[in-house]
Amino acid sequence: MKVISIVFGTRPEAIKLAPVILSAQKIANIQSKVCVTAQHRQMLDQALEVFGITPDADLDLMKANQTLAELTSNAIRSLDQYFSELRPDLVIVQGDTTTAFCAALGAFYQQIPVAHVEAGLRTWNLMAPWPEEANRILISRLATLHFAPTNTARSNLLQEGIPSERVFVTGNTVVDAVHLVRKKISVSLPEVPSLPSFLQPKTVDGPKLVLITGHRRENFGQSFENICTAIAILAEQFPDVHFVYPVHLNPNVQEPVHRILGHIKEHRLKDETTIGIGTDSNIHLIEPVPYPVFVALMNRSSFILTDSGGVQEESLSMGVPVLVMRESTERPEAIAVKGAELVGTDISRIVQYASQLLEDPSIHMKMTEAENPYGDGHAAEKIIDICKAFLDGSLDFITGHDSK
Repeated sequence: MKVISIVFGTRPEAIKLAPVILSAQKIANIQSKVCVTAQHRQMLDQALEVFGITPDADLDLMKANQTLAELTSNAIRSLDQYFSELRPDLVIVQGDTTTAFCAALGAFYQQIPVAHVEAGLRTWNLMAPWPEEANRILISRLATLHFAPTNTARSNLLQEGIPSERVFVTGNTVVDAVHLVRKKISVSLPEVPSLPSFLQPKTVDGPKLVLITGHRRENFGQSFENICTAIAILAEQFPDVHFVYPVHLNPNVQEPVHRILGHIKEHRLKDETTIGIGTDSNIHLIEPVPYPVFVALMNRSSFILTDSGGVQEESLSMGVPVLVMRESTERPEAIAVKGAELVGTDISRIVQYASQLLEDPSIHMKMTEAENPYGDGHAAEKIIDICKAFLDGSLDFITGHDSK
C-alpha cells in the first residue's frame, strides 16, 4: 500500500488541505498520514476540529517569539526524523508557509517526491509577501507534481522552466473548503458571542458590516499603523457601518490594533457620543474565530478589508467584494475579474476605495457579480486522482496531463 504524507502547520494550510485529506481517505490502496508542525497552534487546532481531522503526528513546534530561522531549523530537524521513520511514497504540501518549504526540503533530502498544492502563485517581488514569495519559489524547484489553481499560475511555472507535463490546473482547494463549510452552517448559522445581536450572521437585514483581517509580516510597522488609522477614519465617517476585526494573535498585530483602535470606544464614551445601532462603538475587536464563524461573517459582510491571501479567494467564492491592503498580490485573477481591488497601505487610498463601496451601490454590485476564477469546488478530487496515478505509475509524463 502506498503512503502519502500530508504536512502543514497553519490554519490556512489546514483549511485548504482538509478537502485533500478527506478525498485521500476515500481512495483504496492509499494510506494518508497527516503530520502537523503546529506553526500556529490555537488557530490550527480550530480548523482541524471543523473538518474532523486528527493528525497522525503532531510535531508541536510553536514557541513564543521564535524567529523564522529558529522555526526553520526546528522544522527541518523534526521533519527529517518523521520522514525517516514513516518513509512515505509522496509528500503533499500547500502554499507558501515556512512549514511547506521545510517539508518540501526535508522530503527532497530523503529523495521523496513532493506534490505542491496551490503552486505557481507569484508577485515577482521576493520581499512581498515576505517570506512567502521565496518559500513558494523554492518549493517549485523541489516539487515533482505542481497543482496550479489557475492558468495564470500554470503560465508562471512554465516561465520558470517547470516541465508542462508536471503542471496540472486543478482550481483552488479553498473553494472546496468553503463549499463544505457553507453546507455545514446552512443548517444552523453560528453565533459570535462577542458581537451584538444585530451583527450576528443570521441578521441579514441589520446594519452594514465590514470584515477586516490583517497579519502580513511585510506590513508590520508603519504599514500596519496606516491600516489601523484608515479603519479609524472610516469608522468615524460612517457611524452606521460596523467594522468587525478578528485580531490575529501575533503580537506585531495585537499591539498596533489595540493601541490605535482599542481606545476609540473609551474616547467616545467620554464624549458621551453614541455610535451605530444600540452600541457605543462601531469598531468591534474580537478574538480569532473558528472557520465556520469566519465563513458566516464573510457571508454577512458588505465587503472585506484584508491583507490575507486566502481571503482573496474565499471572498470571490461567496460573491463578497474585497479590498486588498498590500502593495502587490500573487492572486491577480481576483483583480482581473474586478472582484477585488489592490489598494495598498496608503491611508487615503484605503479610505477612498472603502468609501466608494459604502456610498455607491453600482460599484458594490459590479464587484459582487465577478466570476470566480478559482474553480468549481472539485480541486481536491482532481489532485488526489493525479497523485494516485503518479503512485500507480500510470501518469504519463511524456504526453502530459492537464486537469482543466
